[in-house]
Amino acid sequence: MQQRLWSQAFLGMSFSSLFQYMTHYSLITVLPILVINQFSGSVFQAGLAMTFFQIGAIASRPLAGRLIDSCNKRKILLLFLGAFFVINVLYFFITNINFLLGLRVFHGIAFAVGTTSTATVAALVLPNSRKGEGIGYFAAFSNLAMVIGPFMGLFCLSNFGPTPFFIFIIILGFLIFFAGTYQKLDKNIILPHEKEKKALSLADFLEPKVFSIAFIGGLVFFAYSGILVFIPLYLKSLNLVNYSSLFFAAFALVIILTRPIIGKLFDKFSAKYIIYPGLFLFFCGFIYLSTAQTPPALLVSAVIIGLGFGALGPSFQTMAVQSVPLERAGVATATYFLALDISVGLGSFFLGLVINYMDYSGMYQFAAAVIAVTAIIFFIVFKNK
Repeated sequence: MQQRLWSQAFLGMSFSSLFQYMTHYSLITVLPILVINQFSGSVFQAGLAMTFFQIGAIASRPLAGRLIDSCNKRKILLLFLGAFFVINVLYFFITNINFLLGLRVFHGIAFAVGTTSTATVAALVLPNSRKGEGIGYFAAFSNLAMVIGPFMGLFCLSNFGPTPFFIFIIILGFLIFFAGTYQKLDKNIILPHEKEKKALSLADFLEPKVFSIAFIGGLVFFAYSGILVFIPLYLKSLNLVNYSSLFFAAFALVIILTRPIIGKLFDKFSAKYIIYPGLFLFFCGFIYLSTAQTPPALLVSAVIIGLGFGALGPSFQTMAVQSVPLERAGVATATYFLALDISVGLGSFFLGLVINYMDYSGMYQFAAAVIAVTAIIFFIVFKNK
């Protein structure tokens, strides 16, 4: 008999994660447009809105893992998901780019601790025999946010304007807090494990066993930032901006539909059987996207990229969690997410520079080259594992 997967705690963490990422993806697609149209900013400044967010996230990820493993997890959820709600309210009062960039730093902090907390608790409440499958489903909620977030954000902005969009963000803030805090959690989950006190070291904030997989996952997310940040602007340059929401919908729908299969295959076979095909598809998707000029071609590229990314994201995260004992799950998750934060921040910055020197097509070809290098590194590091 299979152990239960869909517990109340797992569902609560999953839905809180969904609403956190809906906020994230809505803002990613809408803020570049607001920066350029409302504040007369540049493409580079639009990228900075993401970079400043990542600065806050990167600075707090190591502390997030330490907090989650050493403190009452329910109190951490109450504090930081509450802060998330307050920050969502403050977006309503943005008047200039400087205010926006400052708020993005604090949002990055709340997002880092909030997503690390919900991901850690979700992983801890899953039965070990279904860990890969469960983390795959958990990740599917953030992938669902890739569909709903950009679609709702762009729909609100284009049909009603900035004010209704920010009201939508406030509603998401409330749902984040409610979904992540309403359920009761087992004491074995929320209370820290008693350990002999000793002087703090780097291992209290980062998990060395996760470094290699975090670095490789980070390279994938470096390339992925080209999708996350620049797709609306790329499609605008092609006079196809109305297809932005459809691109994200096709991208995420493929991930959601294939996620149950990917999770079960990961639990049954070696991670290599998932990751190598994922890297190949991800590479091919970027190459095809760089040449796409029509709506059908763009949607095909979204499907190919979605197939690749859908195989890679949860596989790397599961490898990170399974490489450590239970009491290190928070630090391991934070270490892995820290690498992703750094990579997306660097990606949004450097890929923006690539666009300035080349164009969007050249940038996506550059991202494909990064994925090719990633495949080589993965082979070298894990060929005997």
